[in-house]
Amino acid sequence: MVEQKDYVSYSVLINGIEVNAVYSRDSIDGIFRPLLRRLTRMQREKNRRVLVLFAAPPGAGKSTLLSFLERLAEEDEHSGEVQVIGMDGFHRRQAYLVSRTVIRDGEEIPMTRIKGAPETFDLEKLTERLQMVAAGERCGWPVYDRRLHDPVDNVITVDGDIVLLEGNYLLLDEPGWRDLRGFADYTVLIRADEDMLRRRLTDRKARGMATREEAEKFVDFSDMRNVRTCLEHSGSADLILEMTGDGEFRVVVSKEHKAQGEKPAAVVRIWKAPKGVEARYVTLTEGGQLIHAYRKLSDIRKDYSFENRNNMIVLKRELDQVWQKEM
Repeated sequence: MVEQKDYVSYSVLINGIEVNAVYSRDSIDGIFRPLLRRLTRMQREKNRRVLVLFAAPPGAGKSTLLSFLERLAEEDEHSGEVQVIGMDGFHRRQAYLVSRTVIRDGEEIPMTRIKGAPETFDLEKLTERLQMVAAGERCGWPVYDRRLHDPVDNVITVDGDIVLLEGNYLLLDEPGWRDLRGFADYTVLIRADEDMLRRRLTDRKARGMATREEAEKFVDFSDMRNVRTCLEHSGSADLILEMTGDGEFRVVVSKEHKAQGEKPAAVVRIWKAPKGVEARYVTLTEGGQLIHAYRKLSDIRKDYSFENRNNMIVLKRELDQVWQKEM
């Protein structure tokens, strides 16, 4: 970890690949350190293990970020140690995927071609193991071996007091997946621009492919569908962060601000029309006053709160742009 005036550069091996990341001082001091200290206080107050679900779409750099948080906690005297684990070890085995098919875009294809989609994970096994972690048990945890293309069980021993579990679908608002949040003491969700995620995924995939065109084709067929699943179908969280650039984050929703009685400057709500009517109505309000109403907006499916007027103004501009496209 190399510290500069405005940022910190961080290098780590993720799945055998060296990843170099840069995090801004604003994100570190304004978001990451306070989060770690908040979790430390929570663990001490509860006097037991604290489990945090940390969800983010593919390409958002969640594994690297959590590795950085683990390192940051070690160096922060006000933070307790954290243990990071991932859900990749719950991929279904290759033999299972090879022997089954799925329908995609009207075509029957092997499940291996959509490896990484929600249906290619062993959700039942993940739920059982997560229950043990939440109960404070000392237990084994699997990892995914990219050389074997299969998970290997009990590689990690979960014994930490603050456990951060990262994965794409941990906060998915779909049957089975939505039950996972019941094990968590705290939840974090990262959102990001779809185009930025596509660029980052393509850059990463291009390292192992002959041409960038091949990488883009693969990403568009497989990864981007999973990206949209995360962005469009994840539920709410105690802390929602937006990745605004490489190493740059901002707080969108924070449970702590709500608990302290702070009223957000702007609230966006999606109002579903009666059954059988496709139109949705989106309202943007400030202080209880209607600022604008939008007839249709497919991108927003939940309630979002914004903590200051600047965020509200930016949001309104973004909504205006999407609204113009959809009319």
